[in-house]
Amino acid sequence: MTAQSDTEQVVIIGSGPAGWTAAIYAARANLDPICLIGVPRTNPAPVLPGGQLMLTTEVENYPGFPTGISGPDMMQAFQKQAERFGTRTRGVDVVSCDFSERPFKLTTSEGDVVLAETVIIATGATANWLGLENELRLATSGGGVSACAVCDGALPMFRDKPLGVVGGGDSAMEEASYLAKFASKVYVINRRDALRASQTMQDRVLSNDKIEIVWNSVVSDVLGEKMIESVELEDTKTGEHSRLDLTGLFVAIGHTPATSFLEGSGVALDEAGYVLVEGASCQTNVDGVFAAGDVADATYRQAITAAGMGCRAAIDAEHWIANQG
Repeated sequence: MTAQSDTEQVVIIGSGPAGWTAAIYAARANLDPICLIGVPRTNPAPVLPGGQLMLTTEVENYPGFPTGISGPDMMQAFQKQAERFGTRTRGVDVVSCDFSERPFKLTTSEGDVVLAETVIIATGATANWLGLENELRLATSGGGVSACAVCDGALPMFRDKPLGVVGGGDSAMEEASYLAKFASKVYVINRRDALRASQTMQDRVLSNDKIEIVWNSVVSDVLGEKMIESVELEDTKTGEHSRLDLTGLFVAIGHTPATSFLEGSGVALDEAGYVLVEGASCQTNVDGVFAAGDVADATYRQAITAAGMGCRAAIDAEHWIANQG
C-alpha cells in the first residue's frame, strides 16, 4: 500500500449534487480539490458515480431548468462546471479512513492512500429496492418505477393514472399522500395486516378516498416491456398470486446511507448510519471532516438540498483551512 507524497487541501468523497457543488466552491476558492467519484456497481442494485440522479430520467423540480433535464445530463453538467474551475477527479472508492492524526489517510479501492488536510464526505444514500430484475430494469430505463415520489410523482406520465406504493412506514405514507394529488388511484402494497407508520400518518392515508391499502401482499414481479403495465402480487398468508394494473410503482422501503467505509474512523453516525453534523454547519465530530448531502440528511433527500449542503461544506472547509493559518 502506497501513499501519495503530497497532502491534498480538500478531498471530496462522492460525486452527486453535494460532491460536485462542494468541488465547485472549493475550486473557486483556490483550494485545488480532488473528487474521488467512486466506481460503478450493479449488485444488488445499480450504484453509479453521480448518485441517485443517474437513475432518474427526468428532473423537473431543480431551479434553472424550465423544461426539465435528465438526471445523468444534470450530473454531467455539474461535473463539467467543477472541472472548469480546476477540480481533479479519480474513479475510485474510499474503502477506509484514518482520521486519528494529520494528515488524514484515505485508503482507496486501488490500494493506495490519499492524504488530506480536510475531507468532505458526500457519498449519499442508496434507495432500498425489492431486488426484482424487471423492477431494476424499468427503474434504470425510465419505465415508470421510482424510489422517490417527490422527485418523479408530478411527471405527466403519472398524472391521472393508477399508481402503486410499496411499504408500510411513514415514508410510504408520505409518498402515497403526495401521489394522491396527481394519480387517479394510489394502491399502498403492504406485506402485513397492519401499517408500521405513525398513527397520524396512517390516519391521513386511511381517510383519503384516492388511496387503497392492499393488505398482506408483496410484489413478486413487475410486468411490462418499455413501461410498467402491472405488478404481480403474492398473498403473504395464502400464497395466492394476483395482478394489479399500474402505470407507476414507487418503492418506499427506506434508504441506506453509504457510510460503511467510515467504520472505525471515529466519525459519529446516528442509529440508521447517517453522518451526524453540528448544528447548521457541515462539521462532523472530527475536526476538519465535513459531511454534505443525503449521507447526512435522512429528511429531505433532494438534489437541491444536497447541493446546498455541498456549498456549506466547502465554505466550512475553506474557513477551517484559513483558521489553521
